[in-house]
Amino acid sequence: MRRMKRTKIIATLGPASNDRAMIARLFEAGADVFRINMSHASHDLMRTLVRSIRSVEEEFRRPIAILVDLQGPKLRVGTFGDGPVDLAEGAEFVLDSDKKPGDATRVHLPHPEILRALRPGHTVLVDDGKVRLRVTEATAKRAVAVVEVAGRISDKKGVSLPDTEIPVAAMTEKDRSDLEAALDAGIDWVALSFVQRPEDVADVKKTARGRAKVLSKIEKPQAIARLEEILEVSDALMVARGDLGVEMPLEKVPGLQKRITRMARRLGKPVVVATQMLESMITAPVPTRAEVSDVATAVFEGADAVMLSAESAAGRYPIEAVATMSRIAAEVESDQVYRAVINGQRTPPEATGADAIAVAARDVAETLDVKAIIAWTASGATGLRIARERPKPPILAITPNVEAARRLAIVWGVHAVVAEDAKNVDDMAERACRIAGTEGFGVPGDRVIIVAGVPFGTPGATNMVRIAFVA
Repeated sequence: MRRMKRTKIIATLGPASNDRAMIARLFEAGADVFRINMSHASHDLMRTLVRSIRSVEEEFRRPIAILVDLQGPKLRVGTFGDGPVDLAEGAEFVLDSDKKPGDATRVHLPHPEILRALRPGHTVLVDDGKVRLRVTEATAKRAVAVVEVAGRISDKKGVSLPDTEIPVAAMTEKDRSDLEAALDAGIDWVALSFVQRPEDVADVKKTARGRAKVLSKIEKPQAIARLEEILEVSDALMVARGDLGVEMPLEKVPGLQKRITRMARRLGKPVVVATQMLESMITAPVPTRAEVSDVATAVFEGADAVMLSAESAAGRYPIEAVATMSRIAAEVESDQVYRAVINGQRTPPEATGADAIAVAARDVAETLDVKAIIAWTASGATGLRIARERPKPPILAITPNVEAARRLAIVWGVHAVVAEDAKNVDDMAERACRIAGTEGFGVPGDRVIIVAGVPFGTPGATNMVRIAFVA
């Protein structure tokens, strides 16, 4: 089942798409990765969804990636004694450690670490920025603020702190429990929320111990400030535009999206663009023109994947949303401008033999106009390196490890096939050409490029390029 698009689609599962039949239809419509949001899923539901996805994988005989999204810390105000309160612009409002119900002058903030970290001049956003406060006085137990944007606050509304680095880990006890359950269930990718520093990512990787790859969600200004360090330890990045747009001025988000995408591409790590991509399709069968343009922009930027959230999880048209996104990606990728844009964004390769081989394979493939670049890869690293170059021919990755094939489902342009490892160079070439024909990458006589590492089965040993013909 070969996709004609290169950009991958992540579909979030939810009430509108939790049953196996719907998952199968979403996969047929173009979904490559399924996201399970642990903010809304119990361990039992997560395990059921994993079993359903693996059943669909077996039915279609195609590797499918499962991404589990950890909830992360949820910072909220306390409760109010007499219901919601309306804060007027210029009024003084206090956040404190007093557990008594709040009123129009104060409220409990049940996060002592926030009170200790706040400083005069810091901004406090409540309810996704609907109310904005500016701290004027701060102690370890009490922060006095002035209301800069008026609005209503009610019980347990969320708090965002764009100016404050909070000394809390990105993983809560719930997240640790969710992560262990997800790893035991055999998921492929873990999305980490609330990333502020590279140590947050290292903590998850230490727990995962290679059982899943870690995708860092960039949604806080503190992560932007240390972006390169975070990317260095992450396996992939997500541009989480929803929270990023709350904590930073909205007009900065498009530029940050481009910056994050290009930085990830330069380092050869997958990058996902997420949030509100086809938001209107939650209730409408077709998207707005602006949404189509938004998805197209991410595709033109060379993002590895674009993500649907509520559109596929709770919307009325989940199949249509995936199919629409798939059509947009395919159309953009066939546009004559697309290849020029992608080529113009290329950066010099890293000074390694494997990266030099990947660049050479791309150059030879495009010079000879071959039908495919075929990568023999044990860990998936060779497929990633070739995808970094965004070559014109499609990428066929052959791996003996189903886990590697599943993880490559999120990577731009990679069609992964699970097969026994090559025994020698002749076996490598013969079976690569046969698989290329079987998978629809060419007909007998068509030229392909084969990239591999010798000795076989050694991760990271990419050192060979061979021209061959489809059998």
